[in-house]
Amino acid sequence: MVCGLAALGACATALAQNEPARDTANGKRAYLAVGCFACHGRAGQGGAYNYPAPPLAQTRLSEEAFKTLVRTGPNEMPAYSESVLSDRDLGDIYAFARSLPGPRPAKEFPLLDR
Repeated sequence: MVCGLAALGACATALAQNEPARDTANGKRAYLAVGCFACHGRAGQGGAYNYPAPPLAQTRLSEEAFKTLVRTGPNEMPAYSESVLSDRDLGDIYAFARSLPGPRPAKEFPLLDR
């Protein structure tokens, strides 16, 4: 059983090594270039352009789930095909969104912490 788990660990390590390194600076560039900010905000805070657009900062979605949503375009969100947004740029956008600080707690704002 231990040998099986060791082999599984080695496979997971090999798969992780095959994952491309993500570039958050390119992710920010692509996020702005394809217009994600128009609905999701420049800081990934979310918004309400035509409908409530969820925040992307510190997303808890897996990269694969994120990619699926972007490719299929739920609700009124446009679907971004690979010819418009490459897999590389999409992965970088995911890394950029994960790098954003996300919302701060209300207690950090004296006017809201009452």
